[in-house]
Amino acid sequence: QVQLVESGGGLVQTGGSLRVSCVVSGVAFSSHIMGWFRQAPGKEREFVGCINRGGSTYYADSVKGRFTISRDNAKNIVFLQMNSLKPEDTAVYSCAAGRSYIGLSASDYLYWGQGAQVTVSS
Repeated sequence: QVQLVESGGGLVQTGGSLRVSCVVSGVAFSSHIMGWFRQAPGKEREFVGCINRGGSTYYADSVKGRFTISRDNAKNIVFLQMNSLKPEDTAVYSCAAGRSYIGLSASDYLYWGQGAQVTVSS
């Protein structure tokens, strides 16, 4: 079966850095676009960024310049490197896999991980 498992979440102070990873199994990882989404308490799920099969990335304006997405096709892992973290970045971060060329919406993805909690303290 398809599994996406996030790890690396935790507590970090404002201005700090954190890297969340997502290990994918059960699918041809290199043929999928990988996306990151986040959901804060009381808010809707928000697109963070994605990396397509060719390695091209796209980021939401709210994280552009601070977050970086990369993928290691040999290890079936996608990473979300978060720098200059702010309290408003506090959320559950989930990775997702899809077959679309464009992955800016949750509807572009077929498989989802359970999410990793990231808390940024002020």
